[in-house]
Amino acid sequence: MAEEPFYDKVSRKFGASGPQVKHITVYPEGDPELLFEQKIVELSSKEKVALDMGCGKGAFTLHMAAHFREIVGIDTSVESLKYALEQQQEQGTTNARFEIQDAKHTGFDANLFDLVYSRRGPTSYHECYRVLKPGGYMLRIDIGEKDAWDLKKVFGRGQGFWEWKTTAQEIAMQQLAQEGFSIVYGQSFSYDEYYASYEDLDLFLQSVPIFQDFDSQKDRAFLETYVGSFKRDQGILLPRHRFITVAQKPA
Repeated sequence: MAEEPFYDKVSRKFGASGPQVKHITVYPEGDPELLFEQKIVELSSKEKVALDMGCGKGAFTLHMAAHFREIVGIDTSVESLKYALEQQQEQGTTNARFEIQDAKHTGFDANLFDLVYSRRGPTSYHECYRVLKPGGYMLRIDIGEKDAWDLKKVFGRGQGFWEWKTTAQEIAMQQLAQEGFSIVYGQSFSYDEYYASYEDLDLFLQSVPIFQDFDSQKDRAFLETYVGSFKRDQGILLPRHRFITVAQKPA
């Protein structure tokens, strides 16, 4: 039997609200998620149609719906989209819809959307370019190469665990330029999360793809080693890294 897709498994296990993890976050350079939302709002209007690539459980899609004429959220996780549809019905949002689609090969017509964005989800720049109208914008917030790096070193594996010859953002900008996009904005952000206990960090790791194969029992020795080295007065330190890119398709 095939293994259940990661986000289906997480959605089934933790439900719409996700795990209740005690932690604090310190943003010395500002909160990248808030800035990303601000960038979307700045480029939005009630006449525009937007595409959310990798919408997950749809909370952010529905939050952004107020700024557009219509917004479409796509994802491959059936379980996640169930929660998205439930939230939509509860909120009564009528200008959003959700579809099971692969971001690499959507079924949308070319030149359909005014704006496409991706929040740490699968992103095909070629597909973004194809479905965007001339003059449309593509926005992405994604995981930088330094994200949870010390944790991955202890485990000897993890998301993006390889030798970097350049930054994740530089790679993204190069790929966007190759597709024909013009880079409008790019910035990298480092910040710190502090988890209240070993159990909180363990629970968090069960719910995110830092290690899609994380096992609380099998990985206990690795996690204990990390916690022993990164316990601080504020909690167990987990350094994070994000980058934001805004690009435009030529008019």
